[in-house]
Amino acid sequence: MRILVTGGAGFIGSHIVDALYADGHEIRVLDSLAAHDARPDYLEPGAELIERDITDARAVAAAIDGVDAICHQAAMVGLGVDIADICDYVANNDLGTAVLLGQLAAARFQGRMVLASSMVVYGEGSYQCPGCAATPPAPPRWPADLEAGRFDPMCPDCEVALEPRSITEDARLDPRNVYAATKLHQEHLCFSFSRETGVPVTALRYHNVYGPRMPRDTPYAGVASIFASALAAGEAPRVYEDGKQLRDFVHVRDVARANVLALTRDQAASGVFNIASGTPRSVGEMANALTDAAGLDAPAPVTTRQFRLGDVRHVYASPERAANELGFRADEDFNKGMAEFATAPLRAGVAIGSAP
Repeated sequence: MRILVTGGAGFIGSHIVDALYADGHEIRVLDSLAAHDARPDYLEPGAELIERDITDARAVAAAIDGVDAICHQAAMVGLGVDIADICDYVANNDLGTAVLLGQLAAARFQGRMVLASSMVVYGEGSYQCPGCAATPPAPPRWPADLEAGRFDPMCPDCEVALEPRSITEDARLDPRNVYAATKLHQEHLCFSFSRETGVPVTALRYHNVYGPRMPRDTPYAGVASIFASALAAGEAPRVYEDGKQLRDFVHVRDVARANVLALTRDQAASGVFNIASGTPRSVGEMANALTDAAGLDAPAPVTTRQFRLGDVRHVYASPERAANELGFRADEDFNKGMAEFATAPLRAGVAIGSAP
Protein backbone atom coordinates (compact mmCIF):
# COMPACT_ATOMS: atom_id res chain seq x y z
CA MET A 1 0.00 0.00 0.00
CA ARG A 2 0.99 3.62 -0.49
CA ILE A 3 0.17 5.43 2.77
CA LEU A 4 0.28 9.12 3.67
CA VAL A 5 1.26 9.91 7.26
CA THR A 6 0.55 13.53 8.15
CA GLY A 7 2.82 14.75 10.95
CA GLY A 8 5.05 11.78 10.16
CA ALA A 9 8.24 13.48 11.37
CA GLY A 10 6.85 13.90 14.88
CA PHE A 11 7.01 11.72 17.96
CA ILE A 12 4.20 9.26 17.28
CA GLY A 13 4.08 9.78 13.54
CA SER A 14 7.71 8.79 13.00
CA HIS A 15 7.22 5.51 14.88
CA ILE A 16 4.19 4.78 12.68
CA VAL A 17 6.34 5.47 9.61
CA ASP A 18 8.97 3.02 10.92
CA ALA A 19 6.38 0.30 11.54
CA LEU A 20 4.66 0.73 8.18
CA TYR A 21 7.94 0.82 6.26
CA ALA A 22 9.16 -2.32 8.03
CA ASP A 23 5.88 -3.93 6.97
CA GLY A 24 6.75 -3.27 3.31
CA HIS A 25 4.54 -0.27 2.56
CA GLU A 26 5.39 2.81 0.50
CA ILE A 27 5.31 5.83 2.81
CA ARG A 28 4.76 9.50 2.09
CA VAL A 29 5.08 12.03 4.92
CA LEU A 30 3.47 15.48 5.01
CA ASP A 31 5.05 17.56 7.77
CA SER A 32 5.83 21.26 8.10
CA LEU A 33 9.00 20.48 10.12
CA ALA A 34 8.12 23.54 12.22
CA ALA A 35 9.25 21.54 15.25
CA HIS A 36 12.60 20.65 13.63
CA ASP A 37 15.63 22.45 12.18
CA ALA A 38 15.68 20.07 9.22
CA ARG A 39 14.55 16.58 8.28
CA PRO A 40 15.13 14.64 11.54
CA ASP A 41 17.82 11.98 11.32
CA TYR A 42 15.48 9.39 12.84
CA LEU A 43 12.92 9.73 10.02
CA GLU A 44 13.03 6.63 7.81
CA PRO A 45 15.23 7.51 4.78
CA GLY A 46 12.99 5.47 2.50
CA ALA A 47 9.97 7.65 3.25
CA GLU A 48 9.13 10.45 0.82
CA LEU A 49 8.86 13.79 2.63
CA ILE A 50 6.70 16.73 1.56
CA GLU A 51 7.75 19.66 3.72
CA ARG A 52 4.56 21.68 3.83
CA ASP A 53 1.87 22.64 6.34
CA ILE A 54 -1.36 20.66 6.70
CA THR A 55 -3.33 23.89 6.05
CA ASP A 56 -1.72 24.31 2.60
CA ALA A 57 -4.42 22.98 0.26
CA ARG A 58 -2.14 22.61 -2.76
CA ALA A 59 0.43 20.69 -0.74
CA VAL A 60 -2.26 18.45 0.69
CA ALA A 61 -3.63 17.77 -2.80
CA ALA A 62 -0.17 16.70 -3.94
CA ALA A 63 0.37 14.58 -0.81
CA ILE A 64 -2.84 12.58 -1.21
CA ASP A 65 -2.32 11.90 -4.90
CA GLY A 66 -2.22 8.15 -5.52
CA VAL A 67 -2.32 7.04 -1.87
CA ASP A 68 -4.38 4.09 -0.63
CA ALA A 69 -4.75 5.17 2.99
CA ILE A 70 -4.39 8.23 5.21
CA CYS A 71 -2.88 8.22 8.70
CA HIS A 72 -3.67 11.67 10.12
CA GLN A 73 -1.30 12.47 12.99
CA ALA A 74 -0.58 16.17 12.37
CA ALA A 75 -1.74 18.31 15.28
CA MET A 76 -0.68 20.79 17.90
CA VAL A 77 -0.56 18.77 21.09
CA GLY A 78 -0.65 19.21 24.85
CA LEU A 79 -2.55 21.33 27.31
CA GLY A 80 -0.89 24.58 26.26
CA VAL A 81 -0.03 27.61 28.36
CA ASP A 82 -3.28 29.57 28.49
CA ILE A 83 -6.36 30.48 26.47
CA ALA A 84 -4.24 32.68 24.20
CA ASP A 85 -3.16 29.45 22.47
CA ILE A 86 -6.66 28.94 21.12
CA CYS A 87 -6.04 30.21 17.57
CA ASP A 88 -2.94 28.03 17.13
CA TYR A 89 -4.82 24.92 18.24
CA VAL A 90 -7.82 25.61 16.03
CA ALA A 91 -5.65 26.40 13.00
CA ASN A 92 -3.48 23.31 13.31
CA ASN A 93 -6.06 20.80 14.45
CA ASP A 94 -9.48 21.89 13.17
CA LEU A 95 -8.59 23.86 10.05
CA GLY A 96 -5.78 21.45 9.13
CA THR A 97 -8.17 18.49 9.35
CA ALA A 98 -10.83 20.37 7.35
CA VAL A 99 -8.33 21.14 4.57
CA LEU A 100 -7.28 17.48 4.43
CA LEU A 101 -10.88 16.25 4.29
CA GLY A 102 -11.83 18.83 1.67
CA GLN A 103 -9.00 17.72 -0.59
CA LEU A 104 -9.85 14.04 -0.07
CA ALA A 105 -13.45 14.76 -1.06
CA ALA A 106 -12.33 16.68 -4.14
CA ALA A 107 -10.08 13.79 -5.16
CA ARG A 108 -12.92 11.27 -4.60
CA PHE A 109 -10.66 9.33 -2.26
CA GLN A 110 -11.97 5.83 -1.57
CA GLY A 111 -9.30 4.34 0.69
CA ARG A 112 -9.40 4.29 4.47
CA MET A 113 -8.44 6.86 7.09
CA VAL A 114 -7.04 6.60 10.60
CA LEU A 115 -7.25 9.64 12.88
CA ALA A 116 -5.06 10.28 15.91
CA SER A 117 -7.54 11.22 18.61
CA SER A 118 -6.99 11.41 22.36
CA MET A 119 -8.32 10.41 25.74
CA VAL A 120 -8.68 14.14 26.52
CA VAL A 121 -12.08 14.08 24.78
CA TYR A 122 -13.51 12.31 27.83
CA GLY A 123 -12.62 15.06 30.28
CA GLU A 124 -12.83 13.36 33.64
CA GLY A 125 -12.87 9.58 33.63
CA SER A 126 -15.63 7.23 34.71
CA TYR A 127 -16.64 7.08 38.38
CA GLN A 128 -18.87 5.26 40.84
CA CYS A 129 -20.02 6.53 44.20
CA PRO A 130 -19.26 4.10 47.05
CA GLY A 131 -21.88 5.79 49.19
CA CYS A 132 -25.00 5.69 47.02
CA ALA A 133 -23.81 3.33 44.24
CA ALA A 134 -24.64 5.95 41.63
CA THR A 135 -22.44 6.46 38.54
CA PRO A 136 -22.69 10.21 38.07
CA PRO A 137 -20.53 12.24 35.70
CA ALA A 138 -17.81 13.90 37.74
CA PRO A 139 -18.54 17.59 38.29
CA PRO A 140 -15.86 20.16 37.46
CA ARG A 141 -13.17 20.65 40.08
CA TRP A 142 -13.29 24.20 41.41
CA PRO A 143 -10.21 26.29 42.27
CA ALA A 144 -11.21 26.62 45.93
CA ASP A 145 -11.32 22.83 46.32
CA LEU A 146 -7.99 22.35 44.56
CA GLU A 147 -6.33 25.07 46.63
CA ALA A 148 -7.55 23.28 49.77
CA GLY A 149 -6.07 19.98 48.55
CA ARG A 150 -9.44 18.40 47.76
CA PHE A 151 -8.39 16.81 44.49
CA ASP A 152 -10.88 13.96 44.07
CA PRO A 153 -14.29 14.79 42.57
CA MET A 154 -17.20 14.38 44.95
CA CYS A 155 -20.57 12.75 44.44
CA PRO A 156 -23.07 15.57 43.82
CA ASP A 157 -25.74 13.65 45.76
CA CYS A 158 -24.05 12.36 48.94
CA GLU A 159 -20.75 14.35 48.87
CA VAL A 160 -18.54 11.24 49.13
CA ALA A 161 -15.34 11.04 47.10
CA LEU A 162 -16.06 9.22 43.84
CA GLU A 163 -14.10 6.06 42.97
CA PRO A 164 -12.57 5.87 39.48
CA ARG A 165 -13.46 3.19 36.95
CA SER A 166 -12.04 2.38 33.51
CA ILE A 167 -13.66 4.41 30.76
CA THR A 168 -15.23 2.94 27.64
CA GLU A 169 -15.61 4.51 24.21
CA ASP A 170 -19.34 5.12 24.67
CA ALA A 171 -18.79 7.29 27.76
CA ARG A 172 -20.10 10.84 27.90
CA LEU A 173 -17.61 13.23 26.27
CA ASP A 174 -16.66 16.40 28.11
CA PRO A 175 -13.51 18.12 26.74
CA ARG A 176 -12.22 20.52 29.39
CA ASN A 177 -9.52 22.53 27.59
CA VAL A 178 -8.90 23.95 24.14
CA TYR A 179 -6.74 21.06 22.96
CA ALA A 180 -9.40 18.57 24.03
CA ALA A 181 -12.12 20.53 22.23
CA THR A 182 -10.13 20.51 18.99
CA LYS A 183 -9.48 16.76 19.21
CA LEU A 184 -13.20 16.08 19.60
CA HIS A 185 -13.93 18.42 16.69
CA GLN A 186 -11.44 16.46 14.58
CA GLU A 187 -13.46 13.33 15.32
CA HIS A 188 -16.71 15.06 14.40
CA LEU A 189 -15.27 16.38 11.14
CA CYS A 190 -13.84 13.01 10.14
CA PHE A 191 -17.02 11.07 10.88
CA SER A 192 -19.09 13.66 9.00
CA PHE A 193 -16.74 13.16 6.05
CA SER A 194 -17.15 9.38 6.41
CA ARG A 195 -20.95 9.59 6.34
CA GLU A 196 -20.88 11.81 3.24
CA THR A 197 -18.30 9.79 1.28
CA GLY A 198 -18.43 6.24 2.59
CA VAL A 199 -14.71 6.37 3.47
CA PRO A 200 -14.17 4.30 6.64
CA VAL A 201 -12.62 6.29 9.51
CA THR A 202 -10.93 4.75 12.54
CA ALA A 203 -10.32 7.21 15.39
CA LEU A 204 -7.71 5.99 17.87
CA ARG A 205 -8.02 7.67 21.26
CA TYR A 206 -4.46 7.57 22.54
CA HIS A 207 -3.96 7.56 26.27
CA ASN A 208 -0.70 8.83 27.82
CA VAL A 209 1.92 7.93 25.21
CA TYR A 210 5.61 7.81 26.14
CA GLY A 211 8.83 6.62 24.55
CA PRO A 212 11.83 7.70 22.47
CA ARG A 213 11.66 10.91 20.38
CA MET A 214 9.34 12.77 22.71
CA PRO A 215 9.87 16.54 22.63
CA ARG A 216 11.59 18.06 25.65
CA ASP A 217 11.50 21.31 27.62
CA THR A 218 8.07 22.43 26.53
CA PRO A 219 4.70 22.88 28.28
CA TYR A 220 3.14 21.20 25.24
CA ALA A 221 4.87 17.86 25.94
CA GLY A 222 3.37 15.01 27.93
CA VAL A 223 4.04 14.57 31.63
CA ALA A 224 6.52 11.72 31.00
CA SER A 225 8.60 14.00 28.78
CA ILE A 226 8.49 16.83 31.31
CA PHE A 227 9.73 14.49 34.05
CA ALA A 228 12.47 13.07 31.79
CA SER A 229 13.59 16.61 30.88
CA ALA A 230 13.89 17.48 34.56
CA LEU A 231 15.97 14.36 35.26
CA ALA A 232 18.23 15.10 32.29
CA ALA A 233 18.88 18.53 33.80
CA GLY A 234 19.69 16.99 37.19
CA GLU A 235 16.44 18.24 38.70
CA ALA A 236 13.71 16.40 40.57
CA PRO A 237 10.47 15.72 38.67
CA ARG A 238 7.75 17.94 40.07
CA VAL A 239 4.54 15.98 40.54
CA TYR A 240 1.34 18.03 40.67
CA GLU A 241 -1.50 17.53 43.14
CA ASP A 242 -0.77 14.57 45.45
CA GLY A 243 0.62 12.32 42.71
CA LYS A 244 -2.27 9.87 43.05
CA GLN A 245 -4.08 10.91 39.87
CA LEU A 246 -4.49 7.84 37.64
CA ARG A 247 -3.59 7.57 33.97
CA ASP A 248 -2.85 4.84 31.43
CA PHE A 249 0.74 5.04 30.13
CA VAL A 250 1.14 3.32 26.76
CA HIS A 251 4.40 2.90 24.85
CA VAL A 252 4.72 4.62 21.47
CA ARG A 253 5.61 1.34 19.75
CA ASP A 254 2.29 -0.10 20.89
CA VAL A 255 0.53 2.99 19.53
CA ALA A 256 2.34 2.59 16.20
CA ARG A 257 1.29 -1.04 16.02
CA ALA A 258 -2.34 -0.08 16.64
CA ASN A 259 -2.16 2.30 13.68
CA VAL A 260 -0.68 -0.40 11.44
CA LEU A 261 -3.49 -2.76 12.39
CA ALA A 262 -6.16 -0.13 11.68
CA LEU A 263 -4.60 0.78 8.32
CA THR A 264 -3.89 -2.70 6.99
CA ARG A 265 -6.39 -5.20 8.47
CA ASP A 266 -8.61 -6.94 5.89
CA GLN A 267 -11.77 -5.13 6.98
CA ALA A 268 -11.69 -1.51 8.07
CA ALA A 269 -12.80 -1.02 11.68
CA SER A 270 -14.87 2.16 11.67
CA GLY A 271 -15.48 4.01 14.92
CA VAL A 272 -13.52 5.04 18.01
CA PHE A 273 -11.08 2.93 19.99
CA ASN A 274 -9.11 3.43 23.21
CA ILE A 275 -5.43 2.76 22.61
CA ALA A 276 -4.00 2.04 26.03
CA SER A 277 -2.13 -0.50 28.10
CA GLY A 278 -5.20 -1.45 30.12
CA THR A 279 -3.28 -1.00 33.40
CA PRO A 280 -3.87 2.25 35.33
CA ARG A 281 -0.93 3.79 37.17
CA SER A 282 -0.61 6.97 39.18
CA VAL A 283 1.45 9.89 37.96
CA GLY A 284 3.54 9.52 41.12
CA GLU A 285 4.18 5.86 40.32
CA MET A 286 5.32 6.80 36.82
CA ALA A 287 7.64 9.50 38.20
CA ASN A 288 9.19 7.01 40.63
CA ALA A 289 9.65 4.36 37.91
CA LEU A 290 11.36 6.90 35.65
CA THR A 291 13.59 8.13 38.48
CA ASP A 292 14.55 4.58 39.49
CA ALA A 293 15.48 3.81 35.89
CA ALA A 294 17.58 6.97 35.65
CA GLY A 295 20.05 5.70 38.27
CA LEU A 296 21.08 6.07 41.90
CA ASP A 297 22.10 9.72 41.52
CA ALA A 298 18.75 10.82 40.15
CA PRO A 299 16.87 13.19 42.49
CA ALA A 300 13.64 11.82 43.92
CA PRO A 301 10.33 13.23 42.68
CA VAL A 302 8.81 16.12 44.61
CA THR A 303 5.06 16.17 45.16
CA THR A 304 4.12 19.85 44.95
CA ARG A 305 0.33 19.88 45.47
CA GLN A 306 0.21 22.49 42.72
CA PHE A 307 -2.50 22.09 40.09
CA ARG A 308 -3.61 23.20 36.64
CA LEU A 309 -7.29 24.01 36.09
CA GLY A 310 -7.34 22.19 32.75
CA ASP A 311 -6.19 18.89 34.26
CA VAL A 312 -8.56 16.10 35.20
CA ARG A 313 -8.18 13.84 38.21
CA HIS A 314 -8.48 10.26 36.95
CA VAL A 315 -8.89 8.91 33.44
CA TYR A 316 -7.83 5.48 32.26
CA ALA A 317 -9.12 3.15 29.61
CA SER A 318 -10.94 -0.06 28.97
CA PRO A 319 -8.94 -1.70 26.13
CA GLU A 320 -11.59 -4.29 25.30
CA ARG A 321 -13.10 -2.79 22.15
CA ALA A 322 -9.67 -2.40 20.55
CA ALA A 323 -8.85 -5.99 21.49
CA ASN A 324 -12.12 -7.41 20.15
CA GLU A 325 -12.52 -5.35 16.98
CA LEU A 326 -8.98 -4.29 16.02
CA GLY A 327 -7.09 -7.25 17.43
CA PHE A 328 -4.89 -4.85 19.42
CA ARG A 329 -3.46 -5.38 22.88
CA ALA A 330 -0.45 -3.54 24.25
CA ASP A 331 2.71 -5.65 24.47
CA GLU A 332 5.40 -3.33 25.84
CA ASP A 333 6.42 -3.87 29.49
CA PHE A 334 5.99 -0.72 31.59
CA ASN A 335 9.20 -1.02 33.64
CA LYS A 336 11.32 -1.93 30.61
CA GLY A 337 9.73 0.91 28.69
CA MET A 338 10.52 3.38 31.46
CA ALA A 339 14.10 2.11 31.66
CA GLU A 340 14.49 2.68 27.92
CA PHE A 341 12.82 6.07 28.09
CA ALA A 342 14.99 7.23 30.99
CA THR A 343 18.11 7.05 28.80
CA ALA A 344 16.60 7.85 25.38
CA PRO A 345 17.49 11.27 23.93
CA LEU A 346 14.60 13.71 23.81
CA ARG A 347 14.25 15.84 20.69
CA ALA A 348 14.12 19.63 20.69
CA GLY A 349 10.94 21.18 22.03
CA VAL A 350 7.92 21.72 19.81
CA ALA A 351 7.36 25.29 18.71
CA ILE A 352 4.02 26.90 19.47
CA GLY A 353 1.80 26.64 16.42
CA SER A 354 3.59 23.64 14.95
CA ALA A 355 2.05 20.37 13.88
CA PRO A 356 4.44 17.75 15.35
